[in-house]
Amino acid sequence: MVAAELVRAAQSGDREALITLLRDIETHVYRTAYYVLNNEQDALDATQEALIRIYTKIGSYEEKALFKTWVQRIVTNICIDKFRKNKPTISIEESDPYLTYNQDVEEEVMTMYLAKDVREAIDKLPEHHRTVIVLRYLQDFSYNEIAESLGLPLNTVKSYLFRARQQLQSLLQEYQKGGVR
Repeated sequence: MVAAELVRAAQSGDREALITLLRDIETHVYRTAYYVLNNEQDALDATQEALIRIYTKIGSYEEKALFKTWVQRIVTNICIDKFRKNKPTISIEESDPYLTYNQDVEEEVMTMYLAKDVREAIDKLPEHHRTVIVLRYLQDFSYNEIAESLGLPLNTVKSYLFRARQQLQSLLQEYQKGGVR
């Protein structure tokens, strides 16, 4: 079934369609929660809360917006609430680098450090800038979808993205110089 058909079937009370729909969006919801909250346990909690809310509120979904936008708004709002309740913490859990034998080890290590620097820079952004960066570049949302998900005017989204990119560029330049960490 196509997502729109699953949504309609779920709204009609088809439990299997609803479960399939929730399984289909679970990874997307978790990815958003993780990038916004930067903590695995908080992301898992937010994902569970979002899936429960979607499960209980599927009947209130109206096709005025795309289903993925509606879901994104739910998970983003939950993450923002969690973020406000818990002051941001820096995760000390770093995944072990996975080096493959068929690639240049030095290049792999440099890529790993660059990804770590980008992640740290994103974490230093203000909440509203981090959220639009995650939605745009990690979740591949259009500007309109971001605006709709967050309930913001389109020009505000563009402004947030512009400022966030400037801040990221500045932070990454400082990292290259061996500055801020």
